[in-house]
Amino acid sequence: MKIGFDVSQTGNNKAGCGFVADALIRALIRTDPENAYLLYPHFGGDFRDPDALKTTTRVEHPRVRRIPVGRNPDEGRIFWEGMTPEKEDALGSPDIIHANNFFCPTGLTRARLLYTLHDISFLMHPEFTTEQNRWICFNGVFRASLHADAIIAVSAFSRESFLEVFPHYPPDRITVVPLGSRFGPDQATGAPSGRSERFHPGEFWLSVGTLEPRKNLRRMLAAYAEYRNGAKDAFPLVLAGGQGWMEEDLEAYIHSLGLQGEVMPLGYVADEELIWLYRNCFAFVYPSLYEGFGLPVLEAMTLGAAVITSHDTSLPEVAGDAALYVDPWDVSDIARAFGRLAADAGLRETLKQRADCQSRKFSWERSAARTLAVYRRLMDET
Repeated sequence: MKIGFDVSQTGNNKAGCGFVADALIRALIRTDPENAYLLYPHFGGDFRDPDALKTTTRVEHPRVRRIPVGRNPDEGRIFWEGMTPEKEDALGSPDIIHANNFFCPTGLTRARLLYTLHDISFLMHPEFTTEQNRWICFNGVFRASLHADAIIAVSAFSRESFLEVFPHYPPDRITVVPLGSRFGPDQATGAPSGRSERFHPGEFWLSVGTLEPRKNLRRMLAAYAEYRNGAKDAFPLVLAGGQGWMEEDLEAYIHSLGLQGEVMPLGYVADEELIWLYRNCFAFVYPSLYEGFGLPVLEAMTLGAAVITSHDTSLPEVAGDAALYVDPWDVSDIARAFGRLAADAGLRETLKQRADCQSRKFSWERSAARTLAVYRRLMDET
């Protein structure tokens, strides 16, 4: 088979979808001895790094070829607006095209279309994102419901949510393929440059994620303030994540809670720094309001962190019995979790031990094997 694979989100400052595409294509190439892969740095009209031709995933391998479509994003956008046989030839004549961001191509005449479904938070909670982003995401998912030959959902929750909204799509064509952690125990690590003197191993709380309303940062911060009011010598809270949308005044909110100096926004951090933060935090706090999977929870567990997270959406699928669960809409419930974990060393140690066991249920090699099975099924149907 020749697999056309979307790597358009794997460039600079990549977040969830980009990390997924990067880790999956590398696992596929490691574990698949037969098929060829065609990597597309421009895919659709949105969600891309302007320097994608330079920054997106490259894998040196005899069965891997990068196929740039257009010299810039605008040319790429024009190319993907309606497929033709000639365009499929220019894409390397793939047998399958695997879409990994929300964009869904249409008009394929020969290639089969596989679509990765991350989530439909933009429909369930439109207030969490911008009008432009809602339109981009809805347009892609709706097209997939009409044109995708198969869909991979990253969790059972995402699969069930999609089928509730798009009941016309055949359920037997949606396969759940859980994700893996790109981090392991032997990877290089380093404390955040120039900032490690502000917090010490085992003496800071950590939250990781793009700064956007869905991540529930304001309730978490209010809960942290409530917890600090009744605590002695509370550890600082570190926020690691790039700027998303609708949280541009988050630092002003931190000041309004009187938490300046106690909450430390680091911005986007490199993987080596992120590994250090996961390994050395007192606990990882992730009371997200909506997740299609919840990669940061799995990453934290893989690196041995005790976890506080939401009892909603996909997160229990990922964390299993290895987390202290909270109602993400209830500030006081989140605050109680801070206090409970801070006061109970035995609970923290139990969660860390369970995290190791739970995280072993996930790997990119398993994800790649399940994805390959979907590729083969698509080809068997032709």
